[in-house]
Amino acid sequence: MKKLMINDSQLHALMTRWRHAFHVHPETAFEELKTAEIIADLLRSFAGIDVHTGIAKTGVVGVLTGSGGDNGQMIGLRADIDALNITEENLFDYRSNITGKMHACGHDGHTTMLLGAAKYLSENPSFSGKVVFIFQPAEENCGGGDMMCKEGLFERFPCQSVYGMHNWPGLPVGDFAVHEKEVMASTESFDVTIKGAGTHAAMPDLGKDPMIITAQLINSFQTIVSRSIAPTDTAVVSVTMMNAGSAYNIIPSSVVFSGTIRTFSNTVRETIHRVIRQQIDGICQAFGAKGSIDFHDSYPATINHPSQAKVCAEVVEDLVGKDKVHRDMPPSMGAEDFSYMLMEKPGAYIWLGNGELGHSLHNSRYDFNDEALPLGVSYWVALTHRLLA
Repeated sequence: MKKLMINDSQLHALMTRWRHAFHVHPETAFEELKTAEIIADLLRSFAGIDVHTGIAKTGVVGVLTGSGGDNGQMIGLRADIDALNITEENLFDYRSNITGKMHACGHDGHTTMLLGAAKYLSENPSFSGKVVFIFQPAEENCGGGDMMCKEGLFERFPCQSVYGMHNWPGLPVGDFAVHEKEVMASTESFDVTIKGAGTHAAMPDLGKDPMIITAQLINSFQTIVSRSIAPTDTAVVSVTMMNAGSAYNIIPSSVVFSGTIRTFSNTVRETIHRVIRQQIDGICQAFGAKGSIDFHDSYPATINHPSQAKVCAEVVEDLVGKDKVHRDMPPSMGAEDFSYMLMEKPGAYIWLGNGELGHSLHNSRYDFNDEALPLGVSYWVALTHRLLA
């Protein structure tokens, strides 16, 4: 590994303490009051950073002008700050002290790395222009990124480009992954309602069994990707919940089942919608029942801008060497609301290795790897110097 730009043991120890403090007190979407307060207080303690709070309820933004002055250039660096509704099973000293909530996705680490970069850059502001440190709430399912954009984030702070980073379990610490375009999928949920006719379970001929219809539909949904979507495209249709019945001896009159759709393309998503509706109409008609579906949009796909992704790849290659920068990793079918910011501004979202042996994201035993903290800070600082030279 090449020597990192930042190899400060005192900063590493300080960031580790920050990260553990965030981990002990996890806060979920739009409830990150204490987290936001700590972030704002730390930013105010760093020389030269203007601090703005209350954006998207609990979002915090810090703005630092380099020693070269304001030349009209401005970039945004974003970290998510919220936790998940998961009960932590780890036993270390800094485990969550809030029942049912934990930092199971590493946002405590993301927040800490951006704070570390803010501290370092405030002490070493050898750049021209402005860097905007964006601490975003409610990434997990509640669209805090969308809310920040709708509340005028980029009107107030007119960045020319914006950048994000996420830790990635399974990727060694010291390695990075940079995608040219597709990084994370869009996510959409659906609820299907099947209305038949209930009857005694011993007399099924007197009713119209919605359970049988549901079973047919769940099976047919699994053919959509394999038979209606081109093999060169990527999509997922998964049924994940069902609500039906109240007794062993009663066939219910209705069933509601739900699931998720993941794609990278609006065209693919529209095809899935069309085929799902055809299957519901056709199968329900064959059994003499009625069916309907409600789609619920969530996050759009996270798509990098190739020019900015190329710059990010070059930055991390300079830090750790080309052999540790993965340009060919497949995108994830998980979702990320940094997508909203990339729809507003050009930029890129990269992955930082969290280690090969740790638990997966959203696992009750997951923990962010503190050894990755200096790498994340080094990337943010090097990217700032590259873009605001």
